[in-house]
Amino acid sequence: MTLQTEPKTYQNYINGRWVSSSGNQVDASINPANKNEVVGYIQKSTKEDLDQAVAAAKKAQVQWRKLSGPARGEYLYKVANILESHLDEIAETMTKEMGKTLPEAKGETARGVAILRYYAGEGMRKIGEVIPSTDSEALMFTSRVPLGVVGVITPWNFPVAIPIWKIAPALVYGNAVILKPAQETAVTAAKVIQCFAEAELPAGVVNMVTGPGSVIGQGIIDHPDINGITFTGSDQVGKMVAQGAVARGAKYQLEMGGKNPVIVAADADLDLAVDATISGGLRSTGQKCTATSRVIIQKEVYEPFKEKLLNKIKEIKIGPGLHGDTWMGPCASESQLNTVLSYIEKGKAEGADLIYGGKRCEDSELKHGFYVYPTVFENVTSEMTIAQEEIFGPVLALIKVETLEEALEIANDVRFGLSASIFTQNIGNMLSFIREIDAGLVRINAESAGVELQAPFGGMKQSSSHSREQGQAAIEFFTAIKTVFVKP
Repeated sequence: MTLQTEPKTYQNYINGRWVSSSGNQVDASINPANKNEVVGYIQKSTKEDLDQAVAAAKKAQVQWRKLSGPARGEYLYKVANILESHLDEIAETMTKEMGKTLPEAKGETARGVAILRYYAGEGMRKIGEVIPSTDSEALMFTSRVPLGVVGVITPWNFPVAIPIWKIAPALVYGNAVILKPAQETAVTAAKVIQCFAEAELPAGVVNMVTGPGSVIGQGIIDHPDINGITFTGSDQVGKMVAQGAVARGAKYQLEMGGKNPVIVAADADLDLAVDATISGGLRSTGQKCTATSRVIIQKEVYEPFKEKLLNKIKEIKIGPGLHGDTWMGPCASESQLNTVLSYIEKGKAEGADLIYGGKRCEDSELKHGFYVYPTVFENVTSEMTIAQEEIFGPVLALIKVETLEEALEIANDVRFGLSASIFTQNIGNMLSFIREIDAGLVRINAESAGVELQAPFGGMKQSSSHSREQGQAAIEFFTAIKTVFVKP
């Protein structure tokens, strides 16, 4: 199925119905590969719209939580099958709206299907434990109970996978959901929510309200009837979520930025390390929280690694994500493009040497999109801005070191701690890295940007709220423990 030629207006989904915003205003979602193309129009919602969604969710959750876990899981199985049947359409929409290549978009959508099926199965798993009581005649046990209404605030870089890996566990554990997707990818989000609608979940269990973060995002933070907030985005906004949630006693979960290092040891397989650095750092135009940003290389292999890296980067085909030969698409928006370009200028101003890329693509075929060349700096020091702050673009900073100990010190010398990887054939190096790296996701001889849905995911330091998403770890956030003591 292909996109309609005329841009469609997508509505909010509240209490089982598609409805327009009470403010009667819409925003245009722009194709980053061609800023003159509107993918669709999405609602610019008001606080009143959010209040309606929360009221519907609060009412629906009362009955939803009474369903058995397996019964809630059956709904997720239905959603998975429907999403799978619309995979090509949703992936194409994602590519046109966010810019990532079509194979990446299809892979992400397929991952969404797998996440739904995984959490459908979680409905069959245990939700408590029996604990011995000091009273021999008593029974004591724990049970997991839902939070109630959960606000889900998601970014634009994974517009299918991230909403689903939050919504699916929230639902299977008995919560009702309010989704506030990023405006940049709200058309994709609407098509995902349509799958929930087609699965005929009870009205009000899943709701979507689109609009600016200052209104809908802040409204979710402040709303007294939203019991938990799960957020993925920048660390600056994440801190606002945390402060607001703490102020009113709501539970919160944050997954924020990364400044992810790859260490290339002197004994590394350089071809493997180069391929993984390019894949981890430049796929999705570097717009992943787990993307490789700093490449820390021992001096013995620095020059051959750099030569291999540049040779491969020069082969990268840049273009619209729907083109079959495109390897790297545009930045997701003009704002993001300008952010990347500003960091490149900071790198040059602070004394790093630009050795490849570093500018906007202005070829005749690309001038109407938000394209930037893959960019590589060398002679980067740890205190430079491009070695400290998350760029969220296709920019690699090469750092030469003498020893593995120096590499680890530099790798940890940032406020983030999301993912990290090392390339080495030495078991001692591997064990030192595992033991000493401050990162929630540690990868050995693999790119930094690999996340598996069945495993806990989250970061150290300012990369997260020290909670974990995905896998069976999701139950820790989306439920509370109730301890029960029964005396005959």
